[in-house]
Amino acid sequence: MFVKILKKINAWLHLWLGLASGVVVIVLGITGCILVFEQEIKSLTSSWLHVEKQPNQKVLAPSVLYQSVEKALPGKKIHSVWYHGENRTAQFSLNSDSVVYVNPYTAEVVAMVDHEDFFHFIDEGHFHLWFPEEIGEYIVGWGTFIFFILLVTGIILWWPKKWNKAGKDQSFKIKWKAKFKRINYDLHNVLGFYSLLLALLMAITALIMSFAWFSDGFYWLTGGAGKPGKRPEINTIKPSTNTALQNADLIWHKVTKEIAQHNKDQIIVSFNEKPDEPIYACTDMINGYWRDLYFDPSNLSLMANSNKKLEELKFADQVRKLNYSLHVGAFGGLTTKIMYFLASLICASLPITGFYIWWGKKKKTKKTKPKPVLN
Repeated sequence: MFVKILKKINAWLHLWLGLASGVVVIVLGITGCILVFEQEIKSLTSSWLHVEKQPNQKVLAPSVLYQSVEKALPGKKIHSVWYHGENRTAQFSLNSDSVVYVNPYTAEVVAMVDHEDFFHFIDEGHFHLWFPEEIGEYIVGWGTFIFFILLVTGIILWWPKKWNKAGKDQSFKIKWKAKFKRINYDLHNVLGFYSLLLALLMAITALIMSFAWFSDGFYWLTGGAGKPGKRPEINTIKPSTNTALQNADLIWHKVTKEIAQHNKDQIIVSFNEKPDEPIYACTDMINGYWRDLYFDPSNLSLMANSNKKLEELKFADQVRKLNYSLHVGAFGGLTTKIMYFLASLICASLPITGFYIWWGKKKKTKKTKPKPVLN
């Protein structure tokens, strides 16, 4: 009796939470599908991302590229340069609506591209549903939390009553020769099961990014102590005697030659605005993972609040550092990206197939309802 009541509550939650969050899940699923292959699509469609390296050409230092951009866009504050590797343009971040791409071998400005492109539009939909950020992020966060609950209630509803051949066939196979109503049910039930693990991974990693309480709780659950990502505080920093460009060149050389472990030719270097502020660099960018570095401007030594190497981190910190990679499916290269694309597409379809199941039952109930007898 008690089990039956729990099953009814579970089914009720699955139905009404599904109806409440359906639109959010559809938008997140479809935008997620597109964003999985953002870099690959951009690489194929954006000619300005590529340059051809000539024989004996070497990559130029940040200061040389900086001066070229400064000449092309006088008066614009330049924040950082991102070297994307061999045969790729370097990307400059600055106070502008455009992103500037420069040939790293010749310092020629190749293109100035509007920051608010198609993928920026898709990003806004995925992160805050095109609403103002405060409102949209709140809806996305709680919509994702509801989706997480739906995954749990869904696996309970999916669980076969009997593990015989008929029960397993109903839970693991789509009956393609059946009527549309049955096929729709199988698409919801069976595909929902096959996408479950990746859907849970996407939901959990999204919740870590959305809510501090969830992030702290999951960090503790994976064996972490204190708060995740907390770095040592840096007190007094002596001002640099070098210029920002000199420091950028020295750090670029130091990171690529001494510190980087993976994709050594891919690096971000910032141009610090104040002589006494830490200088930021980013390296070891591989499969959605990266390592943030901070340098003391007075002697260019690596500061204590820099990221450690991945293998030097405790398990909880490794999981946290890989959170973005686990969310977008980049951790296993193209194979996991394809898997995430399919899982995200299935997630987007679940509210649609689920709604049709509910609507079909509702119509059936109306048809079978006895008519009142007229005297």
